[in-house]
Amino acid sequence: MSAPQAAQAAAQVAQAAAPYWRTAGMSYVAYANACAQHLRNCLKEPHKTAAASREAIHYKFSVWENGVAGRPTIRSSNPEE
Repeated sequence: MSAPQAAQAAAQVAQAAAPYWRTAGMSYVAYANACAQHLRNCLKEPHKTAAASREAIHYKFSVWENGVAGRPTIRSSNPEE
């Protein structure tokens, strides 16, 4: 086997061994979020409501200028909050 053929064979093996989410062109976080959403869609009540309530994300951030933190802003994934 020549060097170019060996390199091509190695690339094919690496591609075949790659995780499905990487082969699909997704990041792991996007893949995990898609899996979680599919799982939540399959749940029956009351488990579906409980899972939806845990899905909300809340975080606080501050803009820093000249080494000093500005006023913190609280964000939520829930538009009502």
